[in-house]
Amino acid sequence: MLQARIANPAMTIPGAREALLKLGASAEDAAIPKTTHHLMHVRASQINGCGVCLDMHTRELVHAGEKNERIFTIAAWREAPYFSAAERAALALTEAVTRLADHPDPVPDVVWNEAARHYDEAQLASLLVSIATINAWNRLMCATKQPSGEWVEGVIQDLHRRSADART
Repeated sequence: MLQARIANPAMTIPGAREALLKLGASAEDAAIPKTTHHLMHVRASQINGCGVCLDMHTRELVHAGEKNERIFTIAAWREAPYFSAAERAALALTEAVTRLADHPDPVPDVVWNEAARHYDEAQLASLLVSIATINAWNRLMCATKQPSGEWVEGVIQDLHRRSADART
């Protein structure tokens, strides 16, 4: 059985979990479909090798009614016919921002301009906050080797309950 190096840092530091959740939630207010954010979160988590976040965000996509074909082909989004042009732009931006150190020009104009073709300034800001948030979660989970598992479903249910409560 996999065992974490230490307890989940976001759960250990008072207020950290709430702050990260609030930061992530702030990115949802820009008229971008939640599924786009989930697709981006899965892609960043694939790149970073974060099992906890992959488990969580693929479950969120299932919960949102996404088709298996879309979920199964996120890593190959360029070759798969299941993604809109706007989703492709968001996924390309996610890859660039997640892999900042991999290229001398971390977010090339071609990637940025394609995203800007589909999203206005507030939406671009939302995408960037969403990408930054998932990368923060990935780094916390991967550095401490947090195991995934059935508890993720409870976390998702809690997030959905909080989201529903916030709307009322």
